[in-house]
Amino acid sequence: MLTLAIIKPDALATGSAGKILAHLEAQGFKVRAARMVRLTTPEAEAFYAVHRERPFFRSLVTFMTSGPCIPLALERADAVTHLRDTIGATDPAEAKPGTIRKLYAQSKEKNAIHASDSPENAAREVAFFFTEGELAGL
Repeated sequence: MLTLAIIKPDALATGSAGKILAHLEAQGFKVRAARMVRLTTPEAEAFYAVHRERPFFRSLVTFMTSGPCIPLALERADAVTHLRDTIGATDPAEAKPGTIRKLYAQSKEKNAIHASDSPENAAREVAFFFTEGELAGL
């Protein structure tokens, strides 16, 4: 099963991207596709459209366009649930010890990593960043 993670601009700015990737691999995830991108405002708005009516939408878009990020198509059994457990709560103050956000996030907004929250969203989000050809042979 595939899911999507995005190592966010704050994690790249603090030099934590490699540590986060190593953490994911240590949890049994296989990287099936990856790229470094700098999202445009329209791209970030489209990706986070589900949050358009929420008060944090504009600041989320601004943050996600503030620097490069690394989308990752990750594979393992029960990928969505396991990734959510691996990254921890959105607020690093509430994240369990040893989770990515507890280790590398700065705040509820600058929380180091995005993860798909359902198999349906994982499929949509992986397709947002990666073509069928890039995922072929998986």
